[in-house]
Amino acid sequence: MPRQYSPEFRQRAVRLVDSTMEASEVSEFEATKSVAGKLNVAEESVRRWRRKAQVDAGQRPGTSSSEHAEIRKLKREVAELRRANEILKSASAFFAAELDRPATK
Repeated sequence: MPRQYSPEFRQRAVRLVDSTMEASEVSEFEATKSVAGKLNVAEESVRRWRRKAQVDAGQRPGTSSSEHAEIRKLKREVAELRRANEILKSASAFFAAELDRPATK
């Protein structure tokens, strides 16, 4: 199971990559590799965190974290509404069948 890192830790790693790139004038790959080694984290994780931070800051195209959360919330809501709609359709069909039956007294 993958480890969960706190948002503060991720932000710190991104800041370290940015400062390493500015101070040493090294490539993004080298800075990411260096920071990942120092923090004992996978290089790919640091790279993804940096990409996500850039998208959230508007520096890179993509879906920001807040937009992604809103999309997930809306998808859950749509799924719940579809389930409710199916239940209502079933109930409607059941009660319509009851009305079609002749009454016996």
